[in-house]
Order: sequence, then C-alpha cells, then structure tokens
Amino acid sequence: MQLERPMMRNSLYTSLMLCPLLAGPLAAETLRIGTITPPPHQWTISAEALSARLAEASDGEIDLQVHPAGSLGNEAQMLQQLQSGALDMAFLTIADLSTRNAEFGSLIAPCLVSEPAEATQLLQSPPALDLLDQLGEQGLHGIGFGMAGLRQVVLRDNWNRSDFDGLKIRTLPIPQEMEFWQQLGAAPTPMPLPALFDAFANGQIDGMQIDFEGTWNSGYYEYAGEILASDHMIFPMVAVFSARKWQALDEATRQMISEQTAAELDVLHEAYARIDSDYRAKLETTDVPVTDARAEFCDLPGVAAWYEKWEAQSPVLKALRIEAGDPS
Repeated sequence: MQLERPMMRNSLYTSLMLCPLLAGPLAAETLRIGTITPPPHQWTISAEALSARLAEASDGEIDLQVHPAGSLGNEAQMLQQLQSGALDMAFLTIADLSTRNAEFGSLIAPCLVSEPAEATQLLQSPPALDLLDQLGEQGLHGIGFGMAGLRQVVLRDNWNRSDFDGLKIRTLPIPQEMEFWQQLGAAPTPMPLPALFDAFANGQIDGMQIDFEGTWNSGYYEYAGEILASDHMIFPMVAVFSARKWQALDEATRQMISEQTAAELDVLHEAYARIDSDYRAKLETTDVPVTDARAEFCDLPGVAAWYEKWEAQSPVLKALRIEAGDPS
C-alpha cells in the first residue's frame, strides 16, 4: 500500500515522521467460516475455537468470523460462495460434495466402525485423505476431516425388530445413504435440517438417522417412541477453504491455517467419544427407551446388499474396509 506523504522538503524529517507508521501493526486479515450447525453444536464450538487459535497464532492479524446455523445459506449456496471466493472457509457435510464426487459417499458405509475412536482413525487414513486431494476439482482446498457423533435411529414408534418396511426416514440427499435405507425397506426422505423438527413432530416422517447430540439439543426425543443406539454410520465433516482464496494467501499464512485447523479437528475428534456418551446418558433420563440395537441392525440383509452394490462402483470403499479391518 502506498502511503500519502506530506509535501516536505526535508527528506530526513519526512522519514522520521513515517517510521511509526511503517512500524505499526498490520491490518487484520478478515476471513469468514460458515457452517449449518447451531451455536450449541460442537462444529460451531470448534469453529469459534479455531477463530481464537488463529487470532493468537497470528498475533491478531487473522480475524476468522464464524457464521453458524446456515446464516450464509445452505450448504449448496455456501459451496458456490467458496468456489467464487465470496466465502473463505466452511465446515461441510459430505452431502453436496458427494453429488459431485460419488467417492465421498463411501465414507458413510454402514457398520464399518463401532465407536468414535475407530471413526477418527478411518477418517485420518490414507484412503480418506486421498479424497481431500480431489477437492481441487470442485474449487476447494481440503484441510481435514472432522465428524459428528455416530449415527443412531430415532423413531416415532417402536421398531418391530425385523425391518423398516415403508417407514419414511429422513436422510441427506447422498445416493449411498438413500440406497442404504431403500435396502432396509424404508422410504428415504431427504429434508433440510431446519425443516426436520416440524416434520417429525407433525408425523410427516416416521424417523431419522442422527446423532445423540442432535437428538437432545433439538428436542427430537420429545416426539420419539424409541431411540435405537445403532452406531451404524460415520457422519463426516470436511474442513475446506476456497481454492481461489487459498492461492491468494502467502505460504506462511496457509501453513498457519492448516496447522491450527488440524489441531482443532483433533480436539473435535477427541470430544466425540465424550459427547456421544454424555448425550446418550441425558437421553436415558427421559421416558423414551434407548435400545442397544447395533448387532441386530447390522445383521439385516439390506446391509450386505448395500455393500454388494456400492463396492462394485467405488474403488475407495474397498480400501476403507481394509483400513477398518474388514477385508471381506
């Protein structure tokens, strides 16, 4: 930036007058991060913590402003903003990413892990990290994976212990997720998160797959007949940066953002073992039964049928199964 200098003949005097300006603090780099999760959700908490990390690491020169609860739009809209450079960073689900690259849908393979620690290990494995390198094709720079709690099933009525025949189950519009519920006999019903509470309360849907955290914080349990503790699926989050904005940053800033984001994602992963346990305990204080159902859920014929179809279409799925210790 070129400074305006007063008209002075004495160049020494001019230089002395400008020294304090040149030595002063640099203007802060203002960045924005968007997420669809509300303020109490761990993803938003992690975004706020990342903002604090970057401010401290940069001596206040990076100001990461957090925009939660879809205040910048839904994920498809935020993705467009990232691609154009109008938005700097986001914590995204894989819903819209998987419509552009079907391999991302393999990350939600059913019954692949049974606890958050195993999910963390899988999301940090080479097959998963290789997917981050493919985000450049979508105008994004992938920094790392986070997650929410493992997926459970919340139903308005009790499960009949055999299938989900005809039940309308809220899903994300991920082909692999919708196919999974079809294989179980259900009617997958994609629906944006803001519409979910009313739809469940009014009986427009019969159930949903969601984590314990969301079940408690959003009050879905108030209209539930049974909660199946199935732990049947990972719910990945991808920390991404606009590729256009990433290229405009200097190498030191890119390294700082990468390191601080990775550190905060580690904290997020560690938190979910506690979060899943804590929120399940809260739900068990209600009148809604929380039933251990992983074994019978994962033994349903539809699970094997799902793998038979998708493993033939997804090279990364086989690699993920091997990483998870399931080479079948």
